[in-house]
Amino acid sequence: MQGRRVHVIGAGLAGLAAAVRLAKQGAHVRLYEAAQNAGGRCRSYIDAELGCRVDNGNHLVVSGNDAAMAYVAEIGAAATFIARDLAEFPFVDLRTGERWSVRPTDHRLPWWTLLADRRVAGSHAWNYLQALKLRGAGLDETVRAVLPDSVLYDRLWRPLTVAALNTQPEEASARLLWYLFAETFGRGGAALHALLPREGLSESLVDPALALLAARGAQVSFGHRLRSLAVTAGAVASLDFGAKGQVDVAADEAVLLAVNAPVAVDLLPDLVAPTEFRGIVNAHYRIEPANAAPNSFLGVIGGTAEWVFVKPGHVSVTISAAEHLIDRAAEDLAQTIWRDAQRALDLGATPIPQWRIVKEKRATFAATPAQLRRRPGPVTQHHNMFLAGDWTDTGWPSTIEGAIRSGFTAAQAIGGQRQH
Repeated sequence: MQGRRVHVIGAGLAGLAAAVRLAKQGAHVRLYEAAQNAGGRCRSYIDAELGCRVDNGNHLVVSGNDAAMAYVAEIGAAATFIARDLAEFPFVDLRTGERWSVRPTDHRLPWWTLLADRRVAGSHAWNYLQALKLRGAGLDETVRAVLPDSVLYDRLWRPLTVAALNTQPEEASARLLWYLFAETFGRGGAALHALLPREGLSESLVDPALALLAARGAQVSFGHRLRSLAVTAGAVASLDFGAKGQVDVAADEAVLLAVNAPVAVDLLPDLVAPTEFRGIVNAHYRIEPANAAPNSFLGVIGGTAEWVFVKPGHVSVTISAAEHLIDRAAEDLAQTIWRDAQRALDLGATPIPQWRIVKEKRATFAATPAQLRRRPGPVTQHHNMFLAGDWTDTGWPSTIEGAIRSGFTAAQAIGGQRQH
């Protein structure tokens, strides 16, 4: 790997993670990004209408996200996060007014399920044995087909499925939910300490990576959209960036395609990749609630809103698997979601502040059994071209952890070095 040039196409978290790992292994990295900034779906920006800095989505990192933790350590960004000392996930049910917190103990043995004040309100200890149904699920079974109706389904399994898999339980893969559960809740509360950015996603996950790449001599080019690539004798020979010019790829160089699935298929028509996607709606409100802890989050049951994040200068709400909302008018959504936020944060009759609705119609691939079978690995039919992205076969859904894992896996495939 020492001294080998690697062309990384795409500066989202998958591309950044691969570029960082490759640069630290001694590769000469050239990173190309179609946009004028890095981070992809995980970045921060100044919203002129709101007058504050917001994240373009809400993402939760926990201590058990091994790849994400390794990435944060490699880019030296640990101090940019607020790390919770305990595993705690607060919820409110807007239908009943009940509030509770799921608080797993750090030990792997789930004895916390025996304590009513640590588990989901209204659930019983034996309900948590339902997780074994996920473990034994077949490859084609969905979450809804495997898990029975119960308070726990309504207040834990369904919210977890929608948030993490961005797919409704009726079509989401039970096996994928099990993998996620086993690597988080299955490892005890020690794997569930939340890490929240002090400022924003860019300051914690993007800017430190770019700084490290610059220090390692990497060349980063923004505004470079890959239009096509030329293949000669089974290897990529050149990259065409349109008006930005053509880049020749030498025989001993590698190319990593770290773009989304539709773009990858446009460039590689024979590639088998996910073809179905699900949307996410985010609502941002310019308000700092006096009675809500800053840099905190809250799960919402029984409303339109699903997760409410209190951030510096604003409140941000995320709704996943949001196809049923995508076509609604922004004004209508803003009012509806604000009513949920009012109740969740106990804001009384506070009038709706300045707001911004952001819709992502194709935010992630649909985590259905059929689509999971379409996830490719990092190696392609071209011996010097590799793939990365949260849509590739990481064993995880489309999350920060999945994106970073894909980048590390691709770097390992390119460098032939053991991933750690």
